[in-house]
Amino acid sequence: MRKTYAEHRQDLLARYPQGLTPGGVAIDDIIQLKLQNTYSTHLDIARDMAVVMRADMAAYDADSSQFTQSLGCWSGFHAQQMIKSVKRLRGTTKGAYVYLSGWMVAGLRNRFGHLPDQSMHEKTSVVDLIEEIYVSLRQADEVAINDLFKTLSAARKAGDQVAEQAAIKAIDGFETHVVPIIADIDAGFGNENATYLLAKEMIKAGACCLQIENQVSDAKQCGHQDGKVTVPREDFIEKLRACRLAFEELGVDEGVIVARTDSLGAGLTQKIPVSQEPGDLASDYIKWLKTEAITPENPIQPGELALYRDGEFQKPVRMPNGLFAFQDGTGRARVIEDCIASLTQGGADLLWIETDTPNVDEIAAMVAEVRQAVPNAKLTYNNSPSFNWTLNLRKQVRDQWIAEGKIHADSYPEGAALMSADLDDTDLGRETDERLARFQVDIAARAGVFHNLITLPTFHLTAKSMDELSRGYFGEGRMRAYVNTVQREEIRRGVSAVKHQHEVGSDLGDSFKEMVAGERALKAGGHANTMNQFAAE
Repeated sequence: MRKTYAEHRQDLLARYPQGLTPGGVAIDDIIQLKLQNTYSTHLDIARDMAVVMRADMAAYDADSSQFTQSLGCWSGFHAQQMIKSVKRLRGTTKGAYVYLSGWMVAGLRNRFGHLPDQSMHEKTSVVDLIEEIYVSLRQADEVAINDLFKTLSAARKAGDQVAEQAAIKAIDGFETHVVPIIADIDAGFGNENATYLLAKEMIKAGACCLQIENQVSDAKQCGHQDGKVTVPREDFIEKLRACRLAFEELGVDEGVIVARTDSLGAGLTQKIPVSQEPGDLASDYIKWLKTEAITPENPIQPGELALYRDGEFQKPVRMPNGLFAFQDGTGRARVIEDCIASLTQGGADLLWIETDTPNVDEIAAMVAEVRQAVPNAKLTYNNSPSFNWTLNLRKQVRDQWIAEGKIHADSYPEGAALMSADLDDTDLGRETDERLARFQVDIAARAGVFHNLITLPTFHLTAKSMDELSRGYFGEGRMRAYVNTVQREEIRRGVSAVKHQHEVGSDLGDSFKEMVAGERALKAGGHANTMNQFAAE
């Protein structure tokens, strides 16, 4: 339990009745540093944030409008600015998480260059990014609490007791910028032991929630690309257990595991599991394999395999690379079975169904089937930038209105023409935008989605923002482009990063210098500091 300002002061006065240490350090300075250090270790963060997630999950179970959200961040600074923005908007960080995307680690945060999402990057990069994000969020705490103590000091110097008590109340009521991270461990980067070892390092870096997928580790593909290969359910369950053991060993008893299934778009499997009895996990997996009849015209050849199915031997369809094919159109059924097995036998807490389009009805229908076996099944859902949201939802609206007789088939164009900007200010365009605005609310209410995330927003935002600024700055606008698109908006929105020296801890450093040097402190924040030009926080 975090001590209050008064409790810290009482403890320190018992040791130093004069209000100073033998070395001349003021006890208020000690209190400030203790309160700025909101977490001693990142493992403490994992333990606390797991409790936060569990409480949020319980709140969602009671009321589906209490879903949570996150944005994928590829640096600590992105995560810090996102959470500060949420805090300015809502006055709290509650319900806001950070998503750590393996795709963005591969594409932006590894030593081998910009790589596709195929587990080719160093797995230590994932751990490093978790660590970096929490360092940035904790520094946001330090900067904010330092500002509160400056307010307290000013109130005391002015002899304003009302302002002094208000400052102390603000210090005691401070809400940390530290929030849960849902961290992508891909397919585990190896076997179950490799998964366990990496999971431990991710948890020690602060991750309270691990998301793992049922693809083959050494053939992993992005969930929105072709060529995905799944593993038998027993193999995946072993990796779920590896993650659970890592949580338990490190004392993160409430650690959360998200089991992701890519079966909807995966048509291949690496191997055929061994079935011990009808209806076991292996037999339920094998039954979906594509097979060919063994006939005189299609005899079994040396080196080929045979399965005994429906009272006869059949040949499983095997690709030139040795992988086995599933029957066409079975992805949905395999997803349902994957989800149930992950929850009931793998001990997963949340599901992730990777879909090919954002369709609430389709996702809700799959979740309804899962909930027949596991009534409280909940999802994390990827509101992916891989979807063409405008095209998909405009098509859904158009098709629905045609089916309802509201419009004729020729009222709006088909296909890619639905992207036209000319449709923005039409009934179709407006209805689509309304559905986009309520998509997460709908999917939380109807499809059991506890957590809505966007995997790659900061990748796309950075690309777009740099294009926007570059086109203006290197074009005719020059400084006008920078001021109008960046600085003026920062000031008017109250984005604290406009005071970039303050944002990275310059005032924090000044405060520490004063703690140890008093009047001798050489400070950066004097009258000549140009940051004084910015009144906006």
